[in-house]
Amino acid sequence: MAEKKVSSLPAKLINGGVAGLVGVTCVFPIDLAKTRLQNQQGVQVYKGMLDCLAKTVRSEGYFGCYRGAAVNLTLVTPEKAIKLAANDIFRQKLTKDGHLPLWGEVLAGCGAGTCQVVVTTPMEMLKIQLQDAGRLSAQRPVPAPAPAAAPGPAQSLAAPQPARPSPAPRPSATGITVELLKTRGLAGLYRGAGATLMRDVPFSMIYFPLFANLNALGREKVGDVQARAPFWQSFLAGCGAGSVAAVAVTPLDVIKTRLQTLQKGDGEDTYKGIVDCTRRIMAREGPSAFLKGAACRALVIAPLFGIAQGVYFLGVGETLLGLLG
Repeated sequence: MAEKKVSSLPAKLINGGVAGLVGVTCVFPIDLAKTRLQNQQGVQVYKGMLDCLAKTVRSEGYFGCYRGAAVNLTLVTPEKAIKLAANDIFRQKLTKDGHLPLWGEVLAGCGAGTCQVVVTTPMEMLKIQLQDAGRLSAQRPVPAPAPAAAPGPAQSLAAPQPARPSPAPRPSATGITVELLKTRGLAGLYRGAGATLMRDVPFSMIYFPLFANLNALGREKVGDVQARAPFWQSFLAGCGAGSVAAVAVTPLDVIKTRLQTLQKGDGEDTYKGIVDCTRRIMAREGPSAFLKGAACRALVIAPLFGIAQGVYFLGVGETLLGLLG
């Protein structure tokens, strides 16, 4: 079966948006575990992904695993739509006589990663604060019970009990946004933009060429048109390329997460920039710290991009536009 004709830009945007919504809903709890594990410095609240999820459910309830999901679900549509559509557009522009060289694939991925940072940076900035709030709350010491009163004269039975400290208020995306805009201006929402760019550009440079080549395995060309891959191949190619790219850029993701986290726990470092963050992590925690959350990232990104390529394969955007047209 020949490759279907090039989709329109609105169809690409719809496909990217639907893929992002479905994917994030499926894997968000693992992404929350990834953020909390990456931010651990001194006090080890969580031993691993499963321990993190179990403790989160126990202390915050099932929906605690979806802290920050509203921000992601709101902004992932434009983010994924921009990323996937931009890559397709760059690939079309760089294709000559039906052939796209490897350098063209890498350059198209670079362009896609650069374009998405406009949405990704504020989305990640807000999401990380909401996801990490539970970890910071778990670090706070539980107040010891007051000692029993010594025997003496009869005490009033109505003696007031010592007041229990009220729990720290839960942050909200709106509150964080207003505070950042008030204190730091628009630049506050784009804190860590350089680190985000440093992560997303290499990711896209690895992911898109690798996906295209995995998706083309075993397919023959009829003239200049390549036979269309079956659904399972597109899905597995998206999962495989996504997991490889995710693990490859995990050190950069750790740096980005640390830089964008505003509230720190007791004894945790704050950083002045990418170089300072890299140096301090290496000095205090060793090289293994740069791979914190690598397994979580692979488990998040693999299905996320597998679903994305599946949505593209099924032509959800084209179908919706056809129904509306």
